[in-house]
Amino acid sequence: MGELIFIGMGIYDEKDISVKGKEELRKADKVYCEFYTSSLAGSDIDKIETEYGVDVQVLSREEVEKEEIPLIEAQDRKVVFLTAGDTMAATTHVDLRLRAEARGIKTWLIHSSSIFSAAPSLLGVQHYKFGKTITLPFPSERKYPMSPYENIRENKERKLHTLVLLDIDGKGQSYMTVNEGVKALLELEQRAGKKVVTDDTIIAGLARVGSRNPEVKAGYPHDVMEHDFGRGLHCIVVFGDLHFMEIDSLIALAGAPEEISFE
Repeated sequence: MGELIFIGMGIYDEKDISVKGKEELRKADKVYCEFYTSSLAGSDIDKIETEYGVDVQVLSREEVEKEEIPLIEAQDRKVVFLTAGDTMAATTHVDLRLRAEARGIKTWLIHSSSIFSAAPSLLGVQHYKFGKTITLPFPSERKYPMSPYENIRENKERKLHTLVLLDIDGKGQSYMTVNEGVKALLELEQRAGKKVVTDDTIIAGLARVGSRNPEVKAGYPHDVMEHDFGRGLHCIVVFGDLHFMEIDSLIALAGAPEEISFE
């Protein structure tokens, strides 16, 4: 019987992978990856193959979920499935693991860094004060869905922060920027009018988390929206109630206005 090993590559480039992960993928009969749920902003497939010393086949969503290429190969071989970030952050990866286990294919997870822990760390805010993470998708027929807004509202009612992941295209080659994301949230506020993301809401934009030179900016929506974050990937944090140490961190580490200490 074969084996399917899920290995997280980390959040920025090909060097974020663990030593254990690199060792195991070099023992594999076949190595696959996907970039439709997330991607490494500081790398590409050529750099990944050079760093890991193996051939890596990039799969589409159809090849993973419908054609089930990793599962077919793992029936009697050792197969590695690489993902950006940690291994089970995307529902589609959990589904793939469950289908493997149902077929008697042994699975193993080798973890790595994730935006879910890295974003709070970079901002200096408390990890356990985050509620449900949301993804803000590209608009359909020029309109954004209301569900992300409602989830932020629910988190804020519980005084919790919200990590807002910004959409990428199916091939991982284009991404929504912080500037576009903030504009979308303000548009949703105009439509809903529930005072979830207003002119005086404290938010933060982050870019290239995990790199040597990430870009972070905290403040009011219009200030963040006008900031130049540079290359992706980007994400947003909408804050709930802030502890005084979190306020100090946002001022010192993310350029938030000092006046938020007195609000």
